[in-house]
Amino acid sequence: MFEDTIQHQDWLIDRPNQFGTGILLAHGAGAGMQHDFMQQVARSLCGKHFLVVRFNFDYMQTALATGRRRPPNPMPQLMDCFRQNLAAVQAEFSPSRWLLAGKSMGGRVASSVLNEVEAQGAVCLGYPFHPPKKPDKTRLSPLQASEKPILVVQGTRDVLGNLDEVEQYSLSDQVRIHWLEDGDHDLKPRKKSGFTQAGHIASAVDQIEVFCKGLAHQ
Repeated sequence: MFEDTIQHQDWLIDRPNQFGTGILLAHGAGAGMQHDFMQQVARSLCGKHFLVVRFNFDYMQTALATGRRRPPNPMPQLMDCFRQNLAAVQAEFSPSRWLLAGKSMGGRVASSVLNEVEAQGAVCLGYPFHPPKKPDKTRLSPLQASEKPILVVQGTRDVLGNLDEVEQYSLSDQVRIHWLEDGDHDLKPRKKSGFTQAGHIASAVDQIEVFCKGLAHQ
């Protein structure tokens, strides 16, 4: 079922023997497509028969090439990069449907371009509802304006949007939030909770599978 991750041009590809849905998966602000979290999610999704393609945003490619950390590009550039990679993977592969997905910032970008591209839905793993320690500076626009289904998988103690905060927001009826008990922004719970990060990632992947099956019936 699972083949080794394949390096192809600027992508990392996890491709099962058979697949019906492709997922373009974007990284968060501080770590690129090869991060352990990204790898765990991609391989787990591949095990569920999803084609998963990972890519780096331009600033991350530059940081890796120069060995110097760089801040993320402005949102319009991030969105352009996401659109360009989506067009390229859609020309390369032809599953029956596409999902856009991302961790933190990557999910914000995915949800920001969703309305305007050929994709059926988006998945946000730890959505950055606001900057750290700045709950008044919300980033709700993509989740309020969405015309297509979005799944947000969020830890209940995420410092960029915890359960108490997010329940106060008014979002599009296209948005569904699945809460992971005691999870932080990396979906990692504390040991005393009795949960594990691996278990939460597995739960997130299960929810993505359910979400995708729901899209197939729309």
